This record gives sequence, structure tokens and C-alpha cells, in this order.
Amino acid sequence: MDDGIKQGALARLGLLDEDAVARASDLLASVRNSTVETVRVLFADQHGVLRGKTVVASAFGSVLANGINAPSTLLLKDTAHRTVYPVWDGAGDSPIRGAGDVLLVPDPATFRTLSWSPRSAWILCDAVMTSGAEIAFAPRTVLRRAVARLGAQGMAMRMGLEVEFHVYALNDEAVSHADATMPPRPAQTRPLAAGYQLLTETRYARLEPVMDRLRHACQHMGLHVRSMEVEMGPSQFEFTFDPGDPMTQADNMMMFRTLTKEVCAQQGLHATFMCRPRLENACASGWHLHQSLLDRATGASLMMPRADGTPSAQASAWIAGLLDHAVESCLLTTPSVNGYKRYQPFQLAPDRIAWGRDNRGTMVRGLMTPGDPASRIENRVAETSANPYYFFASQILSGLDGITRALTAPAPVENPYEGPAEALPASLGEAIDAFAGSAFYRDALGDGVVDYLVRIKRAEWARYLGAVSEWEQAEYFGLY
Repeated sequence: MDDGIKQGALARLGLLDEDAVARASDLLASVRNSTVETVRVLFADQHGVLRGKTVVASAFGSVLANGINAPSTLLLKDTAHRTVYPVWDGAGDSPIRGAGDVLLVPDPATFRTLSWSPRSAWILCDAVMTSGAEIAFAPRTVLRRAVARLGAQGMAMRMGLEVEFHVYALNDEAVSHADATMPPRPAQTRPLAAGYQLLTETRYARLEPVMDRLRHACQHMGLHVRSMEVEMGPSQFEFTFDPGDPMTQADNMMMFRTLTKEVCAQQGLHATFMCRPRLENACASGWHLHQSLLDRATGASLMMPRADGTPSAQASAWIAGLLDHAVESCLLTTPSVNGYKRYQPFQLAPDRIAWGRDNRGTMVRGLMTPGDPASRIENRVAETSANPYYFFASQILSGLDGITRALTAPAPVENPYEGPAEALPASLGEAIDAFAGSAFYRDALGDGVVDYLVRIKRAEWARYLGAVSEWEQAEYFGLY
């Protein structure tokens, strides 16, 4: 056991127990005996973007022992990287005062070397106050608390990821001085292959060099890729992953999104997880989250249906909870202005709150078969840019509430785009209002967390409403 880590600031603050000190010591010994020269010390911000600092390998022991400081304003920014909370006027209503620092506490289990940068590595961190106190709205903290609630009820979850995204060739990277706006101007791109040939072998062969580079990077990092698929739209991909526990899968999603962008950038390509790019003939990308519920003690499936095919009591209640809280959860599942433009009928995406058996048009798709321990549900509501920690927490808290209240799911629908089911929010503005007024989330997450996220997303929504669109210019500039 490394004495420096055992006696370091993190241990003194109570942030490392004996087991954690041992794990950090083992990692440090491994790095010292490796070819790693730099370690990127990262945390997931409120938007699901990795941020952090890079240290040389000889300084990594200090990071494991003492953590590393980062500006607290990183947690106060919107998607344009603008600090939307006041920090210089006595801190106002800012949840973190004075533009000081937060402390990043590395998690040795997340250490990964990078195949595309072979002398560098990643490690993910928890963001806490410099005193060691938790930050209630920090993404990993929010998910960890939700998982603990589920565990306290004797249950555990397994989650499987299906992630759609686009990879384009670059015509213009948009890195001139004039392009350096806030946010920066978008790159100009072209497809790598024509679309609308779902799962076509010849399209896969054309895209295989990119698929392989991404697959190799995932496998090198221990991300358990299950399949690589040609999706519907031009240059649209889908990767699926083996199931795992919520925190591991949230960390994996952060790594996958980031490695995809970095690996593609090295090849002169542009990867994007934006839901619906404003490009001719582009298809929207969705994130389909498979969820199974297990007895924590035995590992037995709690979602396996009865012999007649009807859902188990737990599965029915879980589905009912997801449906009941779907509107107020949308800020966590679909956090961008753009994501609501995916909710269109007859597009293999949901536009209302319903569930169905093996029905890809419903919000919740039931994949439950008598005798099948892999029985599960698939929630198709989220966009691929969602913060995975917040998204997963919303599913756990909503489903668990359904079980706690002994809810029963309504009858499954056959035609998901007809009938009286409630519509999903039509805009980010509607989603913000629903989340802000949610008694459920104010109880489950706390007023401080809800108000924090609402403040940040309202700033984004206000900038959107204040921007003049191409539609407005075409509609009114010549008419009046």
C-alpha cells in the first residue's frame, strides 16, 4: 500500500477508505511500470461532456492521493460554455460561490489507456467540494444516490445500451478566427455513404474501416461492444453494448461518446451525437436504453413475465412509473432544444407516452418472454446527447416510484401513433416547466438540484428563443 496515498488529503477527508487506498496504490504501481506518459484527469459535467486536466505520469501519484482542483465555474455553464450563474456579485443564487475550485476525486476503476494515443490514459472522477462535501447536483452523485435507493429495496438493475450517431467526412473544419464564436460555428460535412439502406451489407463494407477503428478503440478500453450496425440515415451508425450496472454503463457511455469524436477527428472525420442534424436527408438519432430489474440477493429476474405472458407485478409497476413521470423526466432524457424535433409520428421514435410489446413506435417497448431471464423493457425516449448519469437516475427513480406505489401499467398499445395517450413535450421549454414544477423530482433529488438544472437549461432555452432562424428570415424578410 502506497504511504503517500494512505496519508494524502483524500484519505484525510474521508474520501478514500482502506479498500480504495489499496486500489489506488495498485493502479499507481501499474502506471509506474507502464509506458503511460500522461493521464487525462476528467469528470462529466452537467451536460455529459468530459472536462479536466492532463498530468504527467510522475504527478499521477499526487492526484491519487490528493485529487486535483478544477474551476467550479465549469459546473455553472450552459451548452455554449457560458457561465450562466453570477459569480462576482456576492455569488447571488449560485450554488457554488466565488468562482473558486472544486475537487476531483479519481475513481481507479475507470482508468483506461487510449489506443489512439498510446502513451496517454483517462481516469474519471467525482466532483466534490474542496472540503470533501458532496455536490448534490454532480452527475455521478445523482446516479449513485438513485442506485442506493434501489439497493435499499433489495433490487438491482442491468442496463444495455443502443446508441445511434453520425460520422461524416469534413469539407471545412471551421477553425478560422471568424469561426471561433461562442458556440463555435459548425463544421461543414458530407456523408461517408448514402443512406436509407438499413442493415445493408454493402453499406457496412463501405463503412467498415470506420466501424473497425471505433470497435478496436472500444475493445481496447474494455467497453463490451455487442454489434456495429448501419442505421437508416446517410452516414448513420449504431453501436450496441452488453448489459452492465448503471454506474459502469454511464461511465462507458461517457467514454464511448468521447472516444468516437476523438478517434474520428484523428482520421479527418466529424462524429456527432446531435439528435437531428440540420443536414439534407439526415435522420434523427435515438438512444434506446434496455432495462432489467433483478433481485439483489439472488440475481433472479424480476421482469420475467407470468406463464400467460402478462407482466410481473414489478415489471408492470416499473413501466407504469416510467410512463407516469415521462413528461417531467424529459429534461433529463432529452435535454437539448434539438431533441424534441425527433418526436415525430411514424419515424420509429415515440411522440406520446405509451408502451407496447415489441413495438418500436412506443416510448417503452416490452421485450419480456415467459421463462426468459433476459426479459426487459427498452425505453426509446432519450436522445444520444443526454447526460447518462441524469438519464439513468431518472429511470431508476421513476421505476422505483411505480413499485413503491404499486402502480399497474395500462394495456399495451398496438398503434402507438393513435389513441388518447398523452403527448411528450413539444419543446425544451415545456420540459423545463414540467421539471421545475415536479413535486416528484423535488422530493427525489432535492430543490437545489432541480433549481440548478432549471437555471442552466433556461439560459439555453432563452438563447434559442432570442436567435433569428432561417425560417423567420425566409418568411418575413421579403414579405414585409
